[in-house]
Amino acid sequence: MLIVQDPACKSFCYQRLKYLEQKFDFHIMFNGSSELEESSRIIHRDFYNIRKVDTHVHHSACMQQKTLLRFIRNKYNDEPDTVVYIKENGSKITLKEMFDNELKNSAEDATVDSLAVHAIGSCFHRFDLFNEKYNPFGQQLLRNIFLKTDNYIEGRYLAEITKNEIRNLENSKYQQVEWRISIYGRNKNEWKKLSNWVLNNKLSNARVRWVIQVPRLYHVYKKRNIISSFQEFLTNIFEPCFEAIKNPEQNQEIFSFLQQVVAWDSVDDESGISKYTTKGGELPSPDKYVSDNNPPYSYYAYYMYINIRTLNDFLAARKMRTLAFRPHCGEIGNISHLATMFLLADGINHGVNLRKSPVLLYLYYLKQIGLAVSPLSNNALFLHIGKNPFKRFFKIGVNVTLSTDDPLMFHFTDEPLLEEYSVCAHIWRLSTVDLCEIARNSVIQSGFEPSFKKHWLSFPERPEIKNYENNPLKTNVPNARIIYRRKTLEEEISNIQRLANHEQYT
Repeated sequence: MLIVQDPACKSFCYQRLKYLEQKFDFHIMFNGSSELEESSRIIHRDFYNIRKVDTHVHHSACMQQKTLLRFIRNKYNDEPDTVVYIKENGSKITLKEMFDNELKNSAEDATVDSLAVHAIGSCFHRFDLFNEKYNPFGQQLLRNIFLKTDNYIEGRYLAEITKNEIRNLENSKYQQVEWRISIYGRNKNEWKKLSNWVLNNKLSNARVRWVIQVPRLYHVYKKRNIISSFQEFLTNIFEPCFEAIKNPEQNQEIFSFLQQVVAWDSVDDESGISKYTTKGGELPSPDKYVSDNNPPYSYYAYYMYINIRTLNDFLAARKMRTLAFRPHCGEIGNISHLATMFLLADGINHGVNLRKSPVLLYLYYLKQIGLAVSPLSNNALFLHIGKNPFKRFFKIGVNVTLSTDDPLMFHFTDEPLLEEYSVCAHIWRLSTVDLCEIARNSVIQSGFEPSFKKHWLSFPERPEIKNYENNPLKTNVPNARIIYRRKTLEEEISNIQRLANHEQYT
């Protein structure tokens, strides 16, 4: 953070970023027409039929609000006598009884307005109110029934919704998704339950990969005496993975599910302030951290990173695919979060707070750390879309892409990812080439297997090409744009090296 706050560093980085931004404007001025002309000559390829990956979307909010309402109505009509809940006194409640007696409402009369899941206009800088939007009709009980994997009906309703979303992906043909699904760290059995839910409901699909998100809720479980220390929290999250890799025969469900997991995420409200700080190293190790208060963001990040890195070493030793660390970071809160994840993460979600730190923004550019930005989500929660720095990041050359975050809360159409691209294209006047470059970034940032990425982006028939060399026939991105990005980045890195050697930079 000393470097981030150093006045000379801030001035230097600000100047370089301004130069990069204006350099892109000149590139478009002199080459924009030829780029569009080259793109138009590419046969059988346009923005609609290039690969796009939604790299940041929470599974329990992956559907559109009208889709959820229609599903609830259908179940109310088709399965009114299905037992969906058991009260504390042991009495069983059917779906019809749930609405008619418990909620005093009929699903038949419901509208998307009464469903009350949209966050636009009511949750700005109110993360507490946003969390309540996960409750259909404002009822946490309905969230448990329709949007949870672990409930009395064993997550059947959510599985059916998921299958419908997978069918939509298959119909769209050129969209893939990485759904975030939670492991909470309350007990070690969570992994087995989640794995069984995915496998038993046959939710494995070539268009879907999974990201394990870990909500930063240690303090909640500690106050309820569910766990005794931060180490127990970590053990509940990671030990089942180690056991499954070590003994796959005894842990077949978890081992099979892990083949479809590509990354880890750390999630929660970043604006929350911890009682503690990691400055000076005064915080105890996880086995001795028994406070009822939540540890700071960097404490969570470091110990997740250490466990993920160890797990990856274990995976690599067995010639298995390693898992990335792509946490939520920089949506709100202190910019020190972004400094932490610059050191630890493979990519981040949101990252809009980089606009507040020229040093960190320049570092993220130099290292090409991926940012999955969700402008419609930001607009509803923390940052007016007119102030969103996405276009500036893109012009500079930061590795940015677009993602939906929570379609249930932020989108209106049946194709939320295209809605995100469409809105941003209108607001920032993004060209077809820009949109295709952003889509290409989404594939590169994603955790899909290298063989898929090469097929979607490059030359799968040429094994001598190891990286994702651009193939315009696959990406619809002219080589002129890729060459500009590559040469510009190489020049910036060369300037830094010359500066480090006390030579004059250009």
